[in-house]
Formats: sequence, C-alpha cells, structure tokens
Amino acid sequence: MSLKARITEDMKSAMRAKDSERLGTIRLLLAAIKQREVDERIELDDAAVIAVTDKLIKQRKDSISQFQAAAREDLAAKEAAELQVLLEYMPQQLSADEVAAEVQAAVAETGATGPQDMGRVMAVLKAKLAGRADMTAISGLVKNALASR
Repeated sequence: MSLKARITEDMKSAMRAKDSERLGTIRLLLAAIKQREVDERIELDDAAVIAVTDKLIKQRKDSISQFQAAAREDLAAKEAAELQVLLEYMPQQLSADEVAAEVQAAVAETGATGPQDMGRVMAVLKAKLAGRADMTAISGLVKNALASR
C-alpha cells in the first residue's frame, strides 16, 4: 500500500472513530498533497509525499516555537498534537551513528576534497536520507567532514 493510500485509509478510520483533531490534521495533509499534485500535474510517489509531510512538520515546529514565545500554550498544544499525527507518516529516523556513517560514505563516494564539494555530497545524501534525518544537521556534519580534508 502506498503512503498516500495509507493516509486516505487513516482518514476514513478517523471519520468512523469521530476523532475530529486527527481527522483535521489528516485532511490538511491530503490537501497539501493534492495541491502539489495539481500544481505540478503529477501523481506523487511516496518520496514526494514524505517531502510534503516533512514541510508540514517543519511548519508545525516553527509555529510551536512562535506560540510558546508569545505565551500561547493553547495554540502550541494544538500544533503539537498535529505534529504527532504528521510524524506517524514519516519513515523511521536514523540514529546519529547511522547518519555519521552515511556522511562518511557519501564523502568517499563523491571523492570530495574540501568545502567546495559540499553541494555534490549534499545531493547524494538528500537522495538517500530525505525524511529519515534532519538535513540541517546533516549539512553541519558534512561541513565538518569536509573542513578536515
């Protein structure tokens, strides 16, 4: 079953269970997926659905920090609940050791010799690790690995 089909089935289950918060979040996700499909005139595969989900997760995390800074715990709690539902559709996150190993493998694979090769290394890693690790953290690891060369 594709990820998009699983999300649709989860929406139906949430409707049957009358779980309005979960249903609202799943509908939001499906609307974002549908919007991208319409905009680009394509059928999204699992990787693209993960990318859309990851974007929504980043938005929720940003909103939570903004709401907490403004002392709006009620809104932060709502965003946190949405975040938990969205995280269910992301692949298993890699451990720090696994990410470090992938970074070293990508540096070796591309033959990177210094910071000027960061783009090539990041392109390889993005293809392998999208949705499974925080790309900002990976960027820092790549920068450190290339600086020592």
